[in-house]
Amino acid sequence: MTKPTRSPSWKSLQKEYERIQPLHMRDMFAADPGRFDRFSLKLNDILFDYSKNRIDEPVMRGLFDLARDMDLEGWRERMFGGEHINHTEHRAVLHTALRKFGDEPVMVNGMDVMPEVRSELARVKKLADDIRGRRWRGATNQPITDVVNLGIGGSHLGPQMAVEALRPYTIHDLKVHFVNNIDENHITSTLERLSPETTLFIIASKSFTTQDTMVNADTAREWLLARIGSESQLAKHMVAVTSNTEAAVAYGVARENIFKMWDWVGGRYSMWSAIGLATVIAIGPEHFEDMLRGAWEADQHFREAPLEQNIPVIMALLGVWYNNFFGAEAHAILPYDQNLHRFPAYLQQADMESNGKGVDRDGKPVECQTGPVIFGEIGIAGQHAFYQLLHQGTKLVPADMLAAVTNYQCIARHHRALMSNVLAQSEALMMGKTAEQAHQELTAAGMSEDEIASLLPYKVFPGNRPTNTFMFFTLDPRTLGTLVALYEHKIFVQGVIWNINSFDQWGVELGKVLAKNILGEINEGKPVAGHDASTNGLVNYYLGSRPRSS
Repeated sequence: MTKPTRSPSWKSLQKEYERIQPLHMRDMFAADPGRFDRFSLKLNDILFDYSKNRIDEPVMRGLFDLARDMDLEGWRERMFGGEHINHTEHRAVLHTALRKFGDEPVMVNGMDVMPEVRSELARVKKLADDIRGRRWRGATNQPITDVVNLGIGGSHLGPQMAVEALRPYTIHDLKVHFVNNIDENHITSTLERLSPETTLFIIASKSFTTQDTMVNADTAREWLLARIGSESQLAKHMVAVTSNTEAAVAYGVARENIFKMWDWVGGRYSMWSAIGLATVIAIGPEHFEDMLRGAWEADQHFREAPLEQNIPVIMALLGVWYNNFFGAEAHAILPYDQNLHRFPAYLQQADMESNGKGVDRDGKPVECQTGPVIFGEIGIAGQHAFYQLLHQGTKLVPADMLAAVTNYQCIARHHRALMSNVLAQSEALMMGKTAEQAHQELTAAGMSEDEIASLLPYKVFPGNRPTNTFMFFTLDPRTLGTLVALYEHKIFVQGVIWNINSFDQWGVELGKVLAKNILGEINEGKPVAGHDASTNGLVNYYLGSRPRSS
């Protein structure tokens, strides 16, 4: 397979970098009044403005050439066609099938998977309707008032993000909670607010053996039994999403309340499947359907739009531009919508678990930087936390800003102040402030020349910091589905460019194996000597310091 650094377009882009690197975006905008119109796109009600990037037409042509050199269009069709592009696990990659509308089949190993996908979705909707309609009753014939999702990683972050993002669409006397941390404080602090008689647990574990999830499930099970008293009644308070049906049945989950996971859907891409059960319960089947439709519309756009008008392709290529030519090692996600407060964490897993790879598809060490560090926070909070580094630090950190034109209540004095910050921050990051401008301001403030000379270096902002802005009418289910799918496809495109497999995650396995071994040693309670000196010392210190009951 082609190594990106050896393609003709990569070498051409290196020359484009040398040309563009000294240029400042403020000068590009001053020289080109039509820049916004040329470097912005729309999909439904989402505006994607990428004009505040260190690019021009020759740079973009070079990036599109790179995508074609790496056969992006071919890889895209292989993914949608159900080929085993996850080659290390011999699996298709078809999370797009989970939100597909239309009658066309989706083939995996010679079988159309769409009938089973739609059947499982119908079962999820039925259970959600029963809970929302108070027809599902617990062991004491009381309706369910609280649902607790027990999962980790993709079985947690996607559903939690969606439930938080779409909180205005939830039933407010039906609460959905999420527990992922094996630390007892997470589940105990959740359970102390709930009643066993009115609580339903969703155990979300593909293998039904994931330690973090199953330890929490054991605690939940004991908590239920202490009040309910009968194992035969557990089925009224537990459902499961897993591929290990028999283990779930043995645990006390009724077979009819076990929902299927497929091996052609990775955990971090699974929020569209039965893993999204908590989301469906929270927002209702109709709104979940709208979310699926929004994602499907993004799929159609990604598959059909020319590369030059393709939003996720451009998102990805801009990331490659900064990561591989400017040496940027991080990318910030900055939503200016409180309900999107879990969106950066969701994308952190989706991106870093997908593209945090050092070996290419041929099993060889990569020859270029791959996935960046993804971080972020609600924009207003971030302005008072880490924006100082974005504006005046020594590191180049490209950023995505996301904001709604209106929100669910849209209190004018709140929303206008919020939007003024969105627009001002992207402008400030691009324009900066020159020494001349700073000097004029300090002079107008009445400072002497000596005072100005002392303070001036601190008042200069270099600017030329790139941002993308996503502006949409409001954060409804359809828009959320579109946004998430756009980022999913961006991640895929970057994996193709870097010639890596974005759909395995072998890097998470080693720690799990070692933790299992150390747990056995901790349970035995004897001093250890089989690790490195640091680990031996830490294990033995813990064993000697813990209370007898721990």
